[in-house]
Amino acid sequence: MKMFKWITLNNWPIRYKLIMHFLLISILPAICLGILIALATDRIIEKQVNEHTSQLIGNVNKSLEAYAGNLQNITYFTSFNPQVRRFLSGEPTIQAAEAYDMRIFLQGFTTLYSEVAGILVVNAKGDYISNEMYARTTRSLTEEGWYKEAVDQKGIFSIVGHPSGRNVTTHVDYKDEDIVSVVRAILDPETQAVKGVILIDLKLRVIAETVQDVSLGKSGYLMVIDDKGESIYTPEHPLVSKFQRSWIDENPAGTFSKTIDGTYMQFIYRKSAFTNWTTVGVFSTQETVREVREIRLYLIMFVFVVCLLGIAASYYLSYTISFPIWQLTSFMRRAEDGNLSIRFKDSRTDEVGMLGRSFNNMLMQITKLIGLVEKEQRQKREAELRSLQAQIKPHFLYNTLDTILWLARKSGAHEVTEVVDSLSRLFRIGLSKGNEVITLMEEFEHVKSYLIIQKTRYKEKLNYSIVIDPSLHSLYVLKLILQPIVENAIYHGIKERRGPGNIDIHARNENEKVVITISDNGAGMSEEKLERLRRTLEAAASKSNPAVSEYKQDSPPLSLQESSFIVTNPQSGEGYGLTNVHERIVISFGEAYGVSIESKRGEGTTVTITHPVLKREVSV
Repeated sequence: MKMFKWITLNNWPIRYKLIMHFLLISILPAICLGILIALATDRIIEKQVNEHTSQLIGNVNKSLEAYAGNLQNITYFTSFNPQVRRFLSGEPTIQAAEAYDMRIFLQGFTTLYSEVAGILVVNAKGDYISNEMYARTTRSLTEEGWYKEAVDQKGIFSIVGHPSGRNVTTHVDYKDEDIVSVVRAILDPETQAVKGVILIDLKLRVIAETVQDVSLGKSGYLMVIDDKGESIYTPEHPLVSKFQRSWIDENPAGTFSKTIDGTYMQFIYRKSAFTNWTTVGVFSTQETVREVREIRLYLIMFVFVVCLLGIAASYYLSYTISFPIWQLTSFMRRAEDGNLSIRFKDSRTDEVGMLGRSFNNMLMQITKLIGLVEKEQRQKREAELRSLQAQIKPHFLYNTLDTILWLARKSGAHEVTEVVDSLSRLFRIGLSKGNEVITLMEEFEHVKSYLIIQKTRYKEKLNYSIVIDPSLHSLYVLKLILQPIVENAIYHGIKERRGPGNIDIHARNENEKVVITISDNGAGMSEEKLERLRRTLEAAASKSNPAVSEYKQDSPPLSLQESSFIVTNPQSGEGYGLTNVHERIVISFGEAYGVSIESKRGEGTTVTITHPVLKREVSV
């Protein structure tokens, strides 16, 4: 879980995020591009090599077919010669002059076509005539394999290949591997009987000159084989010592690969329909791989340079962005430690510069507010000092009231004694040594003293009852929250009523809240007046400080001095005491608490005070 949290992107410093971002948008595309180029290069080079080799093979086949076509044409021209036709017909009388002319005729072909090593014409009787070729023995040439093959082809031009063990030689004494023989039988047009065979030897030199000029890479080459798989031409130092015909399928062209002597070889072939020869291109794939490796080297160098520049640019850009933020964060930490004189000094106009200037303005405002708070605290201490000095007068008042009480008791004025004693308790609890929070019992004792004094004045017109839930005796409440409401009930309710009136005070615990109800059966008020008073209470609550609108069990209530700075008192007159109590409770504990009122004309008024449960005395 910790590892997962460490790799979470949101937990990374902004510098690392910027570096990662720059690397992703600079290096990653370069690497992907390099890989794609490398893969594409492999395919393109392989395709180009194969196409190029196929084109070369096609050109070689065209050249070989041209040579074979010339030889075929020679057989046609030879068979059309009148003297040759008479010779092939088997006429017994061939003059020496005619034989000489035929030799000169055949020699003209060898002179015109340097690739022709010799031409031999054999009739059906076994007699022959040639410019360069002659029989080794007296054995009839009609018994030769090449003669029989020509007869089997029935006048179709045929390439025999390298001669082997034949009874024919030349004055130059070519070796069997130096020439390639072609034959064609001459048929009687009417009977289709074989009149003879024309044999032509093609110098292998012209084939070698055509093929060996074509190079495939550094060590690749072309080779030519016949339809039986026998080699027509193979270079002196071939990469493949023995080419097998089974490697080539029935398709006229194609490619395949073989591993020969540990070397991976590529073969490309194409068969000539005219000669039935197959030209095969042979080369090692290592040569194309070498070119690919060279290209890959350039790509790697390119990607390396891009990555190097990308990393450098990423670190530089991330530094230029993250360093001012880090510097501003450092200033904030120093400000948290109490150094409010620190300032962000930078002339940049981007978002960081705007944030820095806002930070400076915030510190200036905090400094001003601290100065105002210090001034208010100083004024508060001065006010407390004046309040302490003013306590001399209440003490003098207490002593005077005690003296009057002693004299009344001495004179036997019991009613005066009760009033003076109640007044003394009223002042003593009202001042409460400057405390803003007193016990609920003390608050009820205070209002009871007030009612005793008023009872003395109104006699039987005023009656009252006080009921407190025993579980609430030890709780604490704001002081002077009952007396103003009871005073309103007397002067605006009981006093306006004809006959005696009652005031009932009850305190109970509802849903962890202290609920106090003050009910009277006085004159009550109209709906308009009640609605106007409720709006006054709502307006007073809306002026409360939102910073203290949410009550907490351990939060101290605001003092009367503090509330005087926040609450604007309503105009003097009816409802002032009710509004004052409501404002004090709301300011101290929040809008969940306060005063609510219900009244009906001629039936009386009920005021409900909702106060939080305070289980201990809090200092203000």
